[in-house]
Amino acid sequence: MTRHSLTTGPTRRTVLMGFGAGLTVMAMPGALRAQSGPTVLRFGLSTFPPSIKPWDNTGAAANTVKLMLNRGLTGYNNASELVPELAESWDWESDTSIVFKLKPGARFHNGEQVTSGDVKWSLEKILEPGSSSFLRRDLSMINGIEVIDDLTLRVTLSSPSAVMLDLFANFNCPIIWSGSQGEDYIGCGPFKMKSQERGVYIELERNDDFVEAGTPKVEGIRFIVYADENLRYAALEAGDVDIIEYLPWSQFDTVDASDKLKMAASLGPYMFLLFNVTQGPFADPRVRRAVGFAIERQDIVDAAFAGRGEPLFSFPNPQGSPFDLSDPEHEWSYDPDRAKALLAEAGYPNGFDCRLLATATYGMHQDTASVVQAYLAMIGINATLDLPDWATRVTAGTEGRYDLCVHGTSGYYNDPDSIASLLHSANPSYLQSFGFKSDRIDSLLDQGRAETDPDKRTAIYQELNTVYFEEVPQVPLNWRVQAYAMSNRIQGFASFPGFLNGASTYSLDETTLG
Repeated sequence: MTRHSLTTGPTRRTVLMGFGAGLTVMAMPGALRAQSGPTVLRFGLSTFPPSIKPWDNTGAAANTVKLMLNRGLTGYNNASELVPELAESWDWESDTSIVFKLKPGARFHNGEQVTSGDVKWSLEKILEPGSSSFLRRDLSMINGIEVIDDLTLRVTLSSPSAVMLDLFANFNCPIIWSGSQGEDYIGCGPFKMKSQERGVYIELERNDDFVEAGTPKVEGIRFIVYADENLRYAALEAGDVDIIEYLPWSQFDTVDASDKLKMAASLGPYMFLLFNVTQGPFADPRVRRAVGFAIERQDIVDAAFAGRGEPLFSFPNPQGSPFDLSDPEHEWSYDPDRAKALLAEAGYPNGFDCRLLATATYGMHQDTASVVQAYLAMIGINATLDLPDWATRVTAGTEGRYDLCVHGTSGYYNDPDSIASLLHSANPSYLQSFGFKSDRIDSLLDQGRAETDPDKRTAIYQELNTVYFEEVPQVPLNWRVQAYAMSNRIQGFASFPGFLNGASTYSLDETTLG
């Protein structure tokens, strides 16, 4: 990074220019329509998964595919309620001991029965030293897995956990056949891999031995990749796919008015900024805090999400959380004068140059980055945009090849603990600010997870809200309404609320084509 003199930049009046008009949607050919049978659901995917390794997290598209191939001990029904999945039941013997009974009808895609030994092997693969598993830190409180018989096991914890059953429902905690070799992972989800062409499509076929009798309702799913969101919507409109993820916000009104299409939407995921804190200005929390005060969040909602969202000024306590964490003293309101004062205090009165990483794969990321870039220019921070494809974006985030970056994601259940994976330093990933570590935040996250008393948990998360503002592990920007759009032929698909929105594809088990 280099400093530069403050020059005349954009004003707030110019920030939204260029965002008002949507792109012209091109019609897609009907060739893909003819490739799938009448009971094969055609799903418009936003990107080809960088990886579908069962325990790694490489983005929402990958999670959707993985959830069709794999399942865990617990899951969610169409009402977004936590329910047994491979487990038939569980019994808390104590605050730190759970006994699971497995469903006797659960089978892997090779016909082998799901046993307690497979559960033990899978959890130990997640926990093994050096593992890249996304939930390694979250599940590290497991200190014992005892096979009682083929269908019964005991899991013991080093401390109580308020969220252990939610973690077992995560995309990245599936049970895999213990005989799997290399990277040929054999799951027990509702569908099996049929064929794929990298970058183009993934086709799955129904697993007739799926543990839930009578599901899935369709014979297969063909995931077809449309990296351009406007082409993805055009494919839906033309009938080339039946359902798409990430309906472009500019098309919400069009779908609302359509007699052929409908959508399922909820407010849940959020957008935020991450920082490389290992060097340069962003190593100073005052500079990161200045960024928080520099941005008018409503303009991001309007420009990137067509008004479908809400500004987010502080710790991202999810919709549906049982805790009230509101605290006006620790919020990033729009205050450019305060932002400039913080920059001067940190030694950057004339600003500096930096690199702002986002991705061209998702228009919401690119548009958010453009608004952020414009507002940073107003306080003297000259941010050059870097907009690679999604896979490159993930790698760059993992390796810290950025100064600050735009990201958007969701937790996995409606509890403040759900964003521990975005903040706790024990398991760094592209979802976190590169090099950031806070003993205070780590300790509070650990305390909140281990505490089961609601009043005590409230006090812990209120303190976490304060520390989040002071140390700035990320800068929150806005909640976004996220929608799946689909043909009226689709029945049974549900959009889950809050942080559970990303788990909505559990409902594909019950989805039918009318």
